[in-house]
Amino acid sequence: MQGTKKIDHEGTILKIKNEKLTVGILNVSACAACHAKGACSMSDMEEKSIDVIDYSNKFKVGEKVNISYRESLGWLAMFLAYVLPFILVLITLIIASTITENELISGISALAILLPYYIVLSFYKGHFKKTFSFTIEKIVNI
Repeated sequence: MQGTKKIDHEGTILKIKNEKLTVGILNVSACAACHAKGACSMSDMEEKSIDVIDYSNKFKVGEKVNISYRESLGWLAMFLAYVLPFILVLITLIIASTITENELISGISALAILLPYYIVLSFYKGHFKKTFSFTIEKIVNI
């Protein structure tokens, strides 16, 4: 897709099992990457493992790779994980407080709406794994 921003991370392949590659990346906060990073603590850096599906069988453990994904997918994931549940809780709270006029029931109803929401999301787990996938490529040193 032309014009689509990509987010890249350099990492190392930690484990390979069938077509699933586990890549370790160093997640660095914005302040840790700046010129004053000496003043920042090591807590600004965190090692994460990301699973990538690759059928090419051209990678090996310990190899340096570059993984990337579309920036728009990050926004979609944030919407599904945080924004939409917040909206559901807020709407449920307003409707329940209007109908029942009981704060306890309204609050419990607002929180209880999250259970079916996340159950429905879990049914689409396979679809999300395909949608939120990373691409992987070798880092070639010249």
